[in-house]
Amino acid sequence: MATDLKAGVSTEGLADGAIVAGQVDGEDAILVKDGGKLYAVGAACTHYHGPLAEGLVADGTVRCPWHHARFDLASGEASCAPALDALPCWRVEQQGGKAYVREKLVVPPRSRREAAPRAIVIVGGGAAGLAAADMLRREGYEGALTMLSADAAPPTDRPNLSKDYLAGNAPEEWIPLRGDDWYRERRIDLRLDTRVARLDCAGKQVQLANGQAVAYDALLLATGAEPLRIEVPGADPQRVLTLRSLADSRAIVARTQGAKRVLVLGASFIGLEVAASLRARGLEVHVAAPGKVPMEKVLGEDVGRFVQGLHEERGVNFHLGATVKTVDGIKAKLTDATAVEADFIVLGVGVRPALALAEQAGLALDRGVLVDPYLQTSQPGVYAAGDIARWPDPHSGQAIRVEHWVVAERQGQVAAQNMLGRRVRYDLLPFFWSAHYDVTIAYIGHAERWDRIVIEGDLAQRDCAVRYEWQGRTAALATIARDLQSLREEHTLEALARR
Repeated sequence: MATDLKAGVSTEGLADGAIVAGQVDGEDAILVKDGGKLYAVGAACTHYHGPLAEGLVADGTVRCPWHHARFDLASGEASCAPALDALPCWRVEQQGGKAYVREKLVVPPRSRREAAPRAIVIVGGGAAGLAAADMLRREGYEGALTMLSADAAPPTDRPNLSKDYLAGNAPEEWIPLRGDDWYRERRIDLRLDTRVARLDCAGKQVQLANGQAVAYDALLLATGAEPLRIEVPGADPQRVLTLRSLADSRAIVARTQGAKRVLVLGASFIGLEVAASLRARGLEVHVAAPGKVPMEKVLGEDVGRFVQGLHEERGVNFHLGATVKTVDGIKAKLTDATAVEADFIVLGVGVRPALALAEQAGLALDRGVLVDPYLQTSQPGVYAAGDIARWPDPHSGQAIRVEHWVVAERQGQVAAQNMLGRRVRYDLLPFFWSAHYDVTIAYIGHAERWDRIVIEGDLAQRDCAVRYEWQGRTAALATIARDLQSLREEHTLEALARR
């Protein structure tokens, strides 16, 4: 029987950071103590419904154990992606050593009195662009807001495209991040199938491929990344697929109809997630990659071999140290002389940042668009976020560019606040997650190199934390089944960087 939080909960011995799970009028909720104050908010993360009772309370927020979304305890607001929607929030009253959860609070919308841009344009319809548009309206921005997307589909839940959707476990109605009504109600002019030809920073205009121009006072460049394509000699181009968009995922699903075998080129995260999803559809899966260990450059040899073992247990065939040499019909000959039959091929060999517009506009580049701590480019009033942005990372002390979904969303949120004059530094720790069958790996930080790897716990038992160290400090931490440890380490490393 769930605790009735309206009936009262004893506060004796209730320490800071404590979470009490229960219900309010039949609705799941948590009672939380932070900084000596008590709060009551909804119990399920609004992203993928992670259990917040198993999360971390810190700095006036509760953090989700699954994908590290953060919610403000006083208002329920989703303050940090990947969650975008607020939690329900209740008033808490203390009497006679007990806490009583009372009526639900209605948080008024924000209004902005200070000067703001009359028109904001977002170029890009991915994670960063959608999160920025959402945050602009949440911040009370009332000006013209236009999103220009080259994609035919509205902003989608891209991580799902290689996971549950591709595996056939998620219906297509789950894939759009927002419905059509959401854009209409918030007066967001979302233009799909719209290609930008050039940026006129001097004239503050975006020139479209159809000849039209869109004026702006502030602009966010969030063009994302493009899948790398490698030559597959002899292969029918119609049978060589990539995965980035909803259309790409649909095309792969369509190819599985009547197919028996698939060859995945590349043992990256995207390649292996595709492999897992297609195994779930019953296909025979072969993975070929030039490296000796999957994802060794990101996770190290031990974790890479562990991930390889997860896939081999499910029947995935690896051809490591090899790639495709020639294709004749359905027969693919690999560089190690192995022959593999495949009805189609999926390329999972990485992506490149889409920098053509930034280069044309004369923005400062260095293997990405260079931005300052506020995500502003070398051109005043022009911001960049997501896969294209290279920012000064306070944790590593280096300028880094990271191709993670959550990073893109969070940068979109911070860029939006700064376009409105907030002056918020982007100092959040990078985070991503990757699912391989029933094992999820959570990763915080950014380790392009390390001089020591420490495994805490038991990798084989799927209960561990893997610490990547460089010159005596933790650069990154990967965890399996240790969600709370990941949250605590994230909080500690962010606090250190802000000192």
